[in-house]
Amino acid sequence: MTRGRRVSAVGTVALALGAASAGALLWGTLVERRWYVLRQVSAPVLPSGSKPIRVLHLSDLHMAPWQRDKQQWIRSLAAFAPDLVVDTGDNLGHERGFDGVEHALDAFRGTPGVFVNGSNDYYGPIPKNPMRYFSGPSPLHAKPSNLDTDELTRYFTGDLGWVDLNNHAGALTVNGTRLEFFGVDDPHRNFDRLDRVTGELDELRASEVTDATWPEANADGEHDAPTVAIGVAHAPYRRILDSFVTNGASMIFAGHTHGGQVCVPGFGALVTNCDLPRRQAKGLSTWTHALRVAYLNVSAGLGTSIYSPVRFACRPEASLVTLVPHDTTYDGVDVR
Repeated sequence: MTRGRRVSAVGTVALALGAASAGALLWGTLVERRWYVLRQVSAPVLPSGSKPIRVLHLSDLHMAPWQRDKQQWIRSLAAFAPDLVVDTGDNLGHERGFDGVEHALDAFRGTPGVFVNGSNDYYGPIPKNPMRYFSGPSPLHAKPSNLDTDELTRYFTGDLGWVDLNNHAGALTVNGTRLEFFGVDDPHRNFDRLDRVTGELDELRASEVTDATWPEANADGEHDAPTVAIGVAHAPYRRILDSFVTNGASMIFAGHTHGGQVCVPGFGALVTNCDLPRRQAKGLSTWTHALRVAYLNVSAGLGTSIYSPVRFACRPEASLVTLVPHDTTYDGVDVR
């Protein structure tokens, strides 16, 4: 091949690659980031004979006030009549994002829920170089909170009646099963206090539980409701997952990763923005520590930073995780 032909071939390839990249960017920006999907999976964590519990897992809304399509899509999920909502943080994506969060989640008034915060429930988004994620978790910057976290918390705990699990433990009885929850404030910002969580969990397990969260005792003075422990965090760092498993969690919910946000078809996530293995960047899998195993559901989330409004090969999602008895026929875990 002559030099001229080689130069021409290289130019053609470069042009084709440029066109493909531009097409992928347009797809990810204009189409896929609004192509919401509800991922439905089952996790066999309940005692034999228990009624199934339908858990709607929401995460990483990164809500801006103008995102009406996202708000309406979230509202539509109320039609699935979940028994419980688990919100794993990063709800806000703009200083006026609360209005959109309120409009989206008002549809779940009356549905029990629990929540933890992510860093974007404290700090508004800033422009970042996306290539920095390849060097490890995004760096932390000392800055004052510029989002109304208190307003968000008041809405969750007051208007919706959800349980605040930011370095706390709590309990709910759902469909006859007592669910023990424990959670941490955002591990990505090092806001987690695992020592406090363990202490509260010990107190919860040792204390008398009110009738509102624990069915009345039977004739022998014993409680009939089985108990299942559930850990909740925004960012699924290994230290958090290990601690949850050590504390007896059989189910863990987390978000933060965005599923990688920009993925390679057939390969998956390139980064997780934490120390979680890339193959577990989204979906249902298992986490093993100290000879104990828990199911782990990591949501790819529903939003993006307003400064990086693109998703590719990673649709924005919510999860409907049905907790079923451990002796239920089960085909395996979803590790998409």
